[in-house]
Amino acid sequence: MLFMADTTAGVQFTALGPDGPAIDGADGRLSDFYAYPDDLQTCWVRGNMIASLDGGATADGKAGGLAGAGDRSMFALMRHSADVILVGAATVRIENYSGAQVPLAARNARQRRGQNEVPPIAVVTRTGVLDPDALFFTRTEVPPLILTCADSVDDTLRRLGTVSEVLNASGPRSDAVDGATVLKLLAERKLFRVLTEGGPLLLSQLIEDDLLDELCLTLAPILIGGSGRRIAAGAGEVHANMRPAHLLSDDEGYLYTRYVRAR
Repeated sequence: MLFMADTTAGVQFTALGPDGPAIDGADGRLSDFYAYPDDLQTCWVRGNMIASLDGGATADGKAGGLAGAGDRSMFALMRHSADVILVGAATVRIENYSGAQVPLAARNARQRRGQNEVPPIAVVTRTGVLDPDALFFTRTEVPPLILTCADSVDDTLRRLGTVSEVLNASGPRSDAVDGATVLKLLAERKLFRVLTEGGPLLLSQLIEDDLLDELCLTLAPILIGGSGRRIAAGAGEVHANMRPAHLLSDDEGYLYTRYVRAR
């Protein structure tokens, strides 16, 4: 990329131009930009979200309404790198999730890294109310994990126990799912490379509980107006400092940012 530095009032600004070399995903270089840390023994949580230029998290009610070809490619790449995909129940319903689809080349790469061929999807749901006939359960190679609270676990197990692994993910409160407990359950299953795709409530919970290690945010070159949600929407507010890891772009004008928690 072309770099041009300037300073104003003691602050240095850097202009990132469009003249940098192309990054070819076929030779593995792009995947290097999104490699998880080596030798993980605890969960590393990566968020992957998309937003419009004016801050909207959805178009026509779905995050997929903002995506372009490059973002869809990046979405798949991050899934192929993860041990587990963590999502909220509302996102599963709204986006009509199915199980992760992993092509042969990505399966081979996962095997070389010591990963299972297909990452399971883990759903955070306080109520456990999910349709057992939905694509999420019927179009998948590996059973999903249902992470629910103590008050709902018995009923959820009765309804979904034959199509998923149902787990009690409560912490101090029996009527809520606890983020730290979720990660503990995933780590016990050696699912250390965690990819969360939201939605806004789950992402906000992870941020508020200081459990999000990095955020990959795609900026779509779209203005949507309206009163749609942001990518994180919760009751609490925190100030979590992040440091930039990289910024990529594509020929449609999408920007792909990666920020890592400054700890």
